[in-house]
Amino acid sequence: IGFGNISQRIEPDSAQFIISGTQTGHIEQLSPEHYCLIVKAEPKQNRIESCGLRKPSSESLTHASVYAQDNAIQAVIHAHSPEIWKHTLALALPHTSADIPYGTVEMAVAVEQLFQSDKLAQISLFTMLGHEDGVVAFGKNMEEAAWELINYLALAIGIEQQCDNQ
Repeated sequence: IGFGNISQRIEPDSAQFIISGTQTGHIEQLSPEHYCLIVKAEPKQNRIESCGLRKPSSESLTHASVYAQDNAIQAVIHAHSPEIWKHTLALALPHTSADIPYGTVEMAVAVEQLFQSDKLAQISLFTMLGHEDGVVAFGKNMEEAAWELINYLALAIGIEQQCDNQ
């Protein structure tokens, strides 16, 4: 799992969140200057207001859409995992359509629809089929979101190993 971005709410009931800045996925250890604060997000209007030394990630609309669905969600991780992404159907993962590009209003709406459909009631992860290798995990804290990614990565690798052994 590599690249992507992370975010965390600044307060439990706040719509504001801190997100890693654009083009920081390759940096091994981020410093405060690699993040920015999303002051206001209106995903359906394609509007993000931020402050900080970095411009926000192009996935800020997606993160904002996830946070808008449930105040219990405090952390979001967008990662690139070819293993998980490739096995979306085999793992029965919730996903957005392949014709929806990342970082768009359409993606924000698709995320909202995933939550409304109850496909995310038992799982805190979805794939973006229109964003190669794109996976989003979320949770009540960063650790919970990361464990969701790790669990599904292990399952995806297990599928690959089964295919290799046959």
